[in-house]
Amino acid sequence: MDGTMFNNQHIIAWLRYFSDNTDIDLEHVKILDITKKNKNLIPTCEVHRCVLVFTEAGHPDIFYRMYNAGLGDCKVIYNEGSEPSGPIKEDPVSHMIDRGINASAGMIILNPNARATMRFGIDNKTLAKGSVKYVGSEIRSIILSKMQIEEGKNICAVSAESIVVEAGLINGEGTIIAVEYNGNDRNALEENVEQFGLNNVTIIDHIDNETMKDLPVPDVTMLVASASMEQEMDCLLALNPNMEFVIYTLDFVLAASMIERCKKFCTYDPEIIQVCVSKVTSRHNVDVQPAPWIISFKAGS
Repeated sequence: MDGTMFNNQHIIAWLRYFSDNTDIDLEHVKILDITKKNKNLIPTCEVHRCVLVFTEAGHPDIFYRMYNAGLGDCKVIYNEGSEPSGPIKEDPVSHMIDRGINASAGMIILNPNARATMRFGIDNKTLAKGSVKYVGSEIRSIILSKMQIEEGKNICAVSAESIVVEAGLINGEGTIIAVEYNGNDRNALEENVEQFGLNNVTIIDHIDNETMKDLPVPDVTMLVASASMEQEMDCLLALNPNMEFVIYTLDFVLAASMIERCKKFCTYDPEIIQVCVSKVTSRHNVDVQPAPWIISFKAGS
């Protein structure tokens, strides 16, 4: 068997093997081939009760990482070897943290506690600490909704670490290009990527023709407004003249100026909204968070 490719015949053979040897209803199984680039095992197992995973030999810490992500109660159904034959085994992830994958094969992971919905607006407390000051989860949820993320969309996010994490979790079939100019911020993002098991995130330190040339062309870009914003937008529009943009800023003057700026991109009707979130503390005080402006538009329209 090819250690990096599972074709239709391989998939059918493994489905038949598990059908013959378990009482699992395979009608709702999620098939995930992590030998392919950009496939996220941990987020997939978090939202699906039954995942048929195809993997190549290696991954020495695969079960440890699952356990560390809170998936220790998941059951792994597998066999020894590379072929769908022989005795079948069942063990919880918590009993397998010291072993890796020693052969290209298929395995089923059952998660009785899988969420019925995607994680959206995750708590900032779950994100890696570091130099980054994360936007509030409520505002992040609105930004993600404006980005209209769907499976297979390629996304670019500039100085938007928590957006990168959530976009990577939501969109397992697309590539997330994260642009981080600050080294400390890149370190924090790398820690988050490791923590959440994201394989579909590519981190670069700036935007230009050289850094973008071998990456998928983004469909949508989210930017935190900065002095380099227009240069970034010009470069991205050269790749995709119909780019969708979502821009975050606390500067009202900049937000208002986007009406005129958007004419440069053949866009005359950007949506500009302000979001304000206030919270009541345990001491009955009102904690008013920064109220950003969020600008969204599609170029060329």
